[in-house]
Amino acid sequence: MTAAASAVLGIHIVAGFLALFAGLGAFATEKGGRRHRQVGRTYVYAMAVVSGTALVLFAFAQTAARQFLALVAVFSFYFAFSGYRVLSRKRPTDGATPVDWTAVGLFGLASVGLVVMGMGWYLAGSGFATVILVFGGIGTVFAVVDVRTFRNGPERGAWLREHLTRMGAGYIATVTAFSSVNFLFLPTVVRWLWPTLLGTPLLFYLGRQYERRFGVGTAGG
Repeated sequence: MTAAASAVLGIHIVAGFLALFAGLGAFATEKGGRRHRQVGRTYVYAMAVVSGTALVLFAFAQTAARQFLALVAVFSFYFAFSGYRVLSRKRPTDGATPVDWTAVGLFGLASVGLVVMGMGWYLAGSGFATVILVFGGIGTVFAVVDVRTFRNGPERGAWLREHLTRMGAGYIATVTAFSSVNFLFLPTVVRWLWPTLLGTPLLFYLGRQYERRFGVGTAGG
């Protein structure tokens, strides 16, 4: 690995740890408060660096594994980015901007790319194809939902649920990356998918709880 690639990898790792702790801080702090907004923005910025450096690392070494990680980087950052952007579309009259359309377009392409890659790995007999297909399938569904929402306008008061779901999904991706690198005692598919299997129902539960606590259409963030 060249010195430049090593430096980018170092930045990638530091940003990943920052995202891991900032995301946890966003969940732990009072919703709508100053600290919540600060750690939330830190989380989004850290995820942007994680995704950007993953793409740079792929440029240094264009292997199949790096290609997968690059697509997952776009996949992961979109959830954090869209969770942050939904705060600017709280009212039904707040439409999607060109930034939102560009982001969902890239996200959709990355998700379809994961599906295509997963099918290729499945046909080649790789057990890891399951992981790729799960990520690609989830991303494709979210992309279709977002395109429909952008075209038809958001459901009244849905921003709170969407904010939690997207930020939470991005954090699940952050935990997944940490697990894939450090939890080597687990089978490969398990260490990639357990955060999704545990985190998804938790997000659904928290979404219901926050909507009851704060009320639909609350102005907090």
